Amino acid sequence: MTNAPPAVRIIVADDHHVVRTGFAALLDTQPDFTVVGTACDGTEAVRICRELSPDVVLMDVRMPVMDGIEATRQLAGGGPGGPRILILTTFDLDAYVYDALCAGASGFLLKDVTAERLFEGVRVVAAGEALLAPGVTRRLISEFTRLRPRPDALPSGALATLTPRETQVLRLVAEGLSNPEIAARLVVTEETVKTHVSHVLTKLGLRDRTQAVVTAYETGLVVPRSKEKD
Repeated sequence: MTNAPPAVRIIVADDHHVVRTGFAALLDTQPDFTVVGTACDGTEAVRICRELSPDVVLMDVRMPVMDGIEATRQLAGGGPGGPRILILTTFDLDAYVYDALCAGASGFLLKDVTAERLFEGVRVVAAGEALLAPGVTRRLISEFTRLRPRPDALPSGALATLTPRETQVLRLVAEGLSNPEIAARLVVTEETVKTHVSHVLTKLGLRDRTQAVVTAYETGLVVPRSKEKD
């Protein structure tokens, strides 16, 4: 008999008590989750995370003392390692969410998310994947890279370190395709796609697929749809 994998350790950070306790109680109903702490602002979230080493943080964006963007940057912005950050937001097209994704968040959820979608999202990022809702996340990133380019974005020349196949895979990731979909498109194995994605992240110094999508838009590898029409 094999042992069950350890429960996903979660911290919920939100300045609204009802929201914070509500998400924590909901997550605790799942046998593979354990809520190890809650925080009412970004400073407390960073402190608790460093004390308790959670796997996933549900992070509100707009909080007093320290907002969720700076907390995300401190916890996840240094590359691999540390907790995975899932941003909680009220609006899908939100400049704050875009900034949080750039700071190292692995994805975002709307606060009116269904229980099933919440559980799925936590499991996805805990497994090391990025929570990329293809339509909403790509639309968010493409809109804000078009309107507000970041001065600290990777230069387009950074893509020169990629092989032609890795560049092709990065473009497909940015278009929202999953590994199985990319494998089918390129007529290769899923394991080959995983290897290419891993090489892309390593060469560009990126944390996960969400960061890859941001980079693909910021370097011009993928052009926002609104520009394509101009």
